[in-house]
Amino acid sequence: MSADGSVPAAVVEPLAAALAAAVAAAHGAERVVLVEGPSDRAALEALAERQGRTLTTEGVRVVAMGGITNIASFVEALRPSGVRLAGLCDAAEERFVVRALGRVGVRGVTRSEREALGFFTCVADIEDELIRALGIVGVEAVLASEGELASYRLFQQQPAQRERSDVQQLHRFLGTRSMRKIRYGRLLVQALDPDQVPRPLRGALAA
Repeated sequence: MSADGSVPAAVVEPLAAALAAAVAAAHGAERVVLVEGPSDRAALEALAERQGRTLTTEGVRVVAMGGITNIASFVEALRPSGVRLAGLCDAAEERFVVRALGRVGVRGVTRSEREALGFFTCVADIEDELIRALGIVGVEAVLASEGELASYRLFQQQPAQRERSDVQQLHRFLGTRSMRKIRYGRLLVQALDPDQVPRPLRGALAA
């Protein structure tokens, strides 16, 4: 955002294109699940596959918004279509969901009330949920199957990582490359037993 409070054209144009694509995707759909980015979408789509579901056949679309700060724009753009909305966000970003719902007349809702509306919160984020659900050993097994465990061991020895917990190290490692988060969002979900699926992911997809 610029000093005068306006949004630069470089931001407006991609957002407008993303909104148009979301409206088009919602055409004929019954539900749209709004997520922050492609790694969240990959995880939810992988979960649907694990459950033997075909989201498009069910009339469900998972839309990556390019950042949670865009959620109000997506809610306002999609609401007139009559499609049911659900969503997934990180704990630190709940305020953006609250603000978005407020702009369409849903005010003063608690987290449990937002869940009843279909909007779930990850604590702290989707990667953290998956790491805790699968466990350190489980995540390292996935890294090993992808040939990346040795790279992770070297990463752990970096000075900046030595004082961090195993969960923090794994979380950071998964985010060190742009495509790694997307790939492991899918792989970690595929490695989960059905009873290990984090509640926010299960809830957003079933909302």
